[in-house]
Amino acid sequence: MVNRALPSQYLLPAQYGKVAVLYGGRSAEREISLKSGRAVWTALKKCGVDAYLFDPAEQDLHRLHEDGFQKAFIALHGRFGEDGTVQGSLEMMNIPYTGSGVLASALAMDKWRSKLIWQAAGLPVPAYVMLNAASDPATVVKQLGLPLFIKPANEGSSVGISKVKKVEELPSAYSEAATYDKLVMAEESICGGEYTVAILDEKALPVIKIEPANEFYDYEAKYFRNDTRYLCPSGLPQEKESEMQNLALQGFNLLGGAGWGRVDFLMDAAGRPYLLEMNTVPGMTDHSLVPMAARQAGISFEQLVLTILELTHVG
Repeated sequence: MVNRALPSQYLLPAQYGKVAVLYGGRSAEREISLKSGRAVWTALKKCGVDAYLFDPAEQDLHRLHEDGFQKAFIALHGRFGEDGTVQGSLEMMNIPYTGSGVLASALAMDKWRSKLIWQAAGLPVPAYVMLNAASDPATVVKQLGLPLFIKPANEGSSVGISKVKKVEELPSAYSEAATYDKLVMAEESICGGEYTVAILDEKALPVIKIEPANEFYDYEAKYFRNDTRYLCPSGLPQEKESEMQNLALQGFNLLGGAGWGRVDFLMDAAGRPYLLEMNTVPGMTDHSLVPMAARQAGISFEQLVLTILELTHVG
């Protein structure tokens, strides 16, 4: 049934064709992807779109072509979904998909290489060093100070991240991160606040300030705790908010982002923002930040999902 409240700027539901909502997958973020996918699917169905849930961990991707899907809404988080692999497969099948392309997805997933690109363009990023099993903890601490963060370069949702307060904690933090990725980085701690900027159709949405109740904005704080505070409006002066939005757009465009995404920031005590990472398939759960920023901009969840679907592409 067609939703008669569907805004006029969107296609009629039948014009979207048969849509696969890709969710679940095989990454460490599967649990959250299942929640995101169900939320997206529910919104699409509410708008009358012929949408179906599709879990690549349970069905081969080639079924998308065989079963006549005409578009794919990617709600996969982490590896094998947000890193360019699924995007490349969809391009081979000539199925239009949401979000960034192969290269941008791969770059954004890799925190080290995305930082290299931002640094080369003169954008501010936190100081960091790449680690291996032979790295000397004392030397790392001398370079970055304490506390610092140890993180795998190719995971999202704060999976595998540790906050190190003492030099002797560094080896175990490295071992934890290395279980998720062979590339591990140590990053300086910037303590002036955490912020995020959602991008939708080449526009930056309102800035959100994140105030976790625990040590940092970890996996629990992102998806399960109810005492994390989200401030939107952010409370920043308009000039500072605009600066952060412009930085987000620059960072997003430098990596080749398309359609939608989210750029995360840290701010130091002097009010200087630093690009932390870019997410090409942000969460779409009831704790997620892109829907929150969209609401502040007057965009309902259904409108957000339809806008993202409008921006499907191949390559």
